[in-house]
Amino acid sequence: MEGKKNASIRDVARVAGVSTATVSRALSNPDILSERTRESVIAAIRETGYRVNRAARNLRTRRAGAVLVLVPNLGNPFFSHILAAISARFQNSGYSVLITDSRDPAAAGHDYLDYFMDGRIDGMICLDGGLDPGVLARFRASQFADRIVFACEWSPEPSFASVRSDNRAGAALAVRHLHGLGHRRIAHVKGPADNVLTEARRAGMAAECAALGLDLPPEWIIAGEFSLEAGRAAAAALLELPNRPSAVFCASDMVAFGLISELTERGLRVPEDMSVMGFDDVEIAAYCQPPLTTIRQDRRQLGLRAAELLQERLDRAGAPSDAPGEIALVGTELVVRRSTAAPR
Repeated sequence: MEGKKNASIRDVARVAGVSTATVSRALSNPDILSERTRESVIAAIRETGYRVNRAARNLRTRRAGAVLVLVPNLGNPFFSHILAAISARFQNSGYSVLITDSRDPAAAGHDYLDYFMDGRIDGMICLDGGLDPGVLARFRASQFADRIVFACEWSPEPSFASVRSDNRAGAALAVRHLHGLGHRRIAHVKGPADNVLTEARRAGMAAECAALGLDLPPEWIIAGEFSLEAGRAAAAALLELPNRPSAVFCASDMVAFGLISELTERGLRVPEDMSVMGFDDVEIAAYCQPPLTTIRQDRRQLGLRAAELLQERLDRAGAPSDAPGEIALVGTELVVRRSTAAPR
């Protein structure tokens, strides 16, 4: 344990006016201490220049001191707030955060259980609900299943804990908003066919349309992806319909951006000729033209709650869990901007 002055944990305790046991708790499990005590220990660490010898501590506790986050596309800005919240939550907990792209071609065939088996991580947060079933089967059969938490997206396998937005309720909010404006012909552009979010949002929309007595013919449900290109293709398909809808609810903001772009290029105005709304509320939604009406996911809360859930499971590692498939729902919110209006 060597810092600028070869400080020891005893030096930190002396400067902070606490016991060495309290300093150890501040480093390994700070949440159990009062804010005043934590601040005193942090100030003492800075003053003494003390540095934790992680390697020695990991050998002593038989822990890696790290968690892995699997992200399906690191280039997607949607995940930025989730990752920031996860990193912030683990910052003073004694765990480092490793991040890898689960859809990177270079990762094809990679066995993520190796991170556990090689002692590189203690737990995992997975943001990818589309992992290969074989991978999920290995996760489930391993001794580490209760230390794997899904966030945002989730696995249909009920053995894993997950934190997710209330996607069905968010889709219902979207339909009610459009219905309240006077729209009775509402189309939907879906996400990827193999994605759990796609089904949840489609089901939420269909249920709300039924509750409001709205028709939802099959031709108004357009297959898509969470991409700009899918939005542009959906716009072309919608414009070919003989009974054109007056509003479109897109399964993601990226789809909505592409759809608005194609409608504009073909001479239509949004929202005068067609109202468009998305799902997610990524940063650019407020700055596109027109600014996008959408359903906001609390991405920071998703990341924070996932990190807390994993931390709870790491703290009781080895003890049987009474909630292996625990589900935590995070609420959604309607954000009204200028891409929706009453139909002409």
